[in-house]
Amino acid sequence: MVPETILPNQWVALRLPNDTMRILQIIPNTTISLGKYGSFPTNLIIDRPFHLTWEVQDKREGENYSRLRVVSAKELNADILADPNAETAEPEDVIVPDEGEELALVDEKGEIVIRSNREIIDDSARQTLKTEEIEELKRKGASAGKELIAKLLLSHTAIDQKTEYSLAKYKLLKTKKYIRRFTVYPLDVPQLAQWLLEERDASRILDMRQELMALAACWADVHFGGSPCEDNAASQGGRWLVVDDTGGLLVASMAERMDILNQKPVEDAPTEPDATPVVEGQQEGSHDNSEAAKQSKKRPPPRKSDFDVPYVSTNTITVIHGQTQPNLSLLKYFNFDSTNPNQPQPYHPLATNLMLISWLQLLSPEDDEAYNSKPPEATPEELASWKTNRRGNYHRKRRRWARIRHVIDTTRAGSFSGLAVASTMDPISIVRHTVPLLAGGAPVAIYSPTIEPLTQLADCFSVARRAAWVSNPPAEIEDKTQEELERWEGSDEFPLNPTLLLGVNIQTSRARRWQVLPGRTHPFMMGRGGADGFLLTGWRAIPVEGKVEARGKFKRRKTEAAS
Repeated sequence: MVPETILPNQWVALRLPNDTMRILQIIPNTTISLGKYGSFPTNLIIDRPFHLTWEVQDKREGENYSRLRVVSAKELNADILADPNAETAEPEDVIVPDEGEELALVDEKGEIVIRSNREIIDDSARQTLKTEEIEELKRKGASAGKELIAKLLLSHTAIDQKTEYSLAKYKLLKTKKYIRRFTVYPLDVPQLAQWLLEERDASRILDMRQELMALAACWADVHFGGSPCEDNAASQGGRWLVVDDTGGLLVASMAERMDILNQKPVEDAPTEPDATPVVEGQQEGSHDNSEAAKQSKKRPPPRKSDFDVPYVSTNTITVIHGQTQPNLSLLKYFNFDSTNPNQPQPYHPLATNLMLISWLQLLSPEDDEAYNSKPPEATPEELASWKTNRRGNYHRKRRRWARIRHVIDTTRAGSFSGLAVASTMDPISIVRHTVPLLAGGAPVAIYSPTIEPLTQLADCFSVARRAAWVSNPPAEIEDKTQEELERWEGSDEFPLNPTLLLGVNIQTSRARRWQVLPGRTHPFMMGRGGADGFLLTGWRAIPVEGKVEARGKFKRRKTEAAS
């Protein structure tokens, strides 16, 4: 759960008046620069609530930094709450065009319907405030930009000729350009995805929009899998298999639903007094007791075994990647570094619930050197004679080997609760090696920016192929067991076993923003293009062994009428 206040070293989203978003890390004792909107110390917003709008004030005399002021809701919505009927102009009964003005449209009674705006098209010609004066006011930064906006409105010679809609639009434009305000929002996965799509490289996340990201997690039935019990060796469910080529965005979306994305705040434990109470008759030896207490406090905790892995057995995510290290760089925005094998304490939830495995380790673990080469054993006498660096490397190699061994063995054992894929790899090859690892009835959700790879995969599980498989099975599958059929490599006619998935479907969804105004209702034209994205869904099926026979007591119906 995202905290309610801004914490030190936390990543947040700052929305500026021009509707742009900035993703920043709140590092204590530093300064945040917002460009033309000013700068301020980060300590001014630490431990403050989210969703507040702040105004960067002018620097006070003798101070080298700008203070912040919380903008009230009444001030933010002053234009909306204003009475529109306070200053209504009287209707014009007679058409009296001004000098050089053209009337575009009148009704049957001669009343003005639409006034021509030819005079006020060139706003720069109607603005008497010179550029040098505007720049001087910007440098002074008087009243956080409000004084500059007021002078711009007063210096416009055609401000009285603007319609109510045009005046509001002009004021909003200048406010977005010059007002020095910002709003702090918590950085969640939808906010991060929208920022990457609109202001960064969208191809980095395979053009995955919020709608498809939510659909993938929903169809994969991602949810909180429960707290682990003491017996970590037993399978407890709540384990998901992921193939993520979006830089960790899909993993972050699933981890948010599983409540393992954000680090839980550490509660300060009550401190105990150092001195122990002295009772009468125990004055002798009290000094010895205090010395023993100090020595017990200085004594370090016992070292855990190198083969004691930190992973839990439920509510976990297992990521399959094709490189030496997976690309999960987007998890840094949630204060987790996947490349660090020695996570600092207190552990981030992903440090114990996120497991990483390569395709080589999954398909051919005997070819992986890290899996097969067990570190040599050393006696306590040998360890005591080694230097500190050599001893540290010895324990580090043993812990790494135990982690890799645990992840590979548990992944190859299967029984996963679901599969979520967002990758540029061929989905047929992904399904061939991942679906056999799923439990019966486990959901499958595969995302692709284009529909063609998904249609080829859906054709492998079509009704026609399944009927041909049952009625006339290929000669290659004769005398094969059920487990061998699940891991069958396929042929030209049957690329995959068509009985592994049921209910295969392809869908898409995209929410478009619309402008709703009288006579001007249309979708927003400034939305970015790119791929819409498609999602293939299905459920893991375990084919029944042998023939299916219907048994029971059947009553023969009487076909001929009694004579």
